[in-house]
Amino acid sequence: MELSCRFGFDAAHQFGHFPPGHPNHGVHGHSFQAEVWVRGEPDRKSGFIVDFAHLEKACGAVRGELDHRMLNRIEGLEMPSLENLCLWIWKRLAPQFPGLARVTVRRDSAGQSCTYTGS
Repeated sequence: MELSCRFGFDAAHQFGHFPPGHPNHGVHGHSFQAEVWVRGEPDRKSGFIVDFAHLEKACGAVRGELDHRMLNRIEGLEMPSLENLCLWIWKRLAPQFPGLARVTVRRDSAGQSCTYTGS
């Protein structure tokens, strides 16, 4: 079984490796959606894989680090691609959730997403 928790954040970033005039060269922003899944078997006593309150609190803390920020200025996100956002979120949550199965980050307005499964 897998549980998931989704959260959104709005943030800016830039990619200086693109040539001037490229749409991603300058500072620009997106509304992102992140979703994390935790895999496991329900505990016999509680019936839960994890307590949703714990998962939501952890996701809220991650959201707080990203929301309304310049992503390039966050340690570990100097190159804030969708790929690196997935990895960054994974590294934040994996120590608390050994059953972390995947992290997806989406830019719905652009129809783009990336999923990391820890492998």
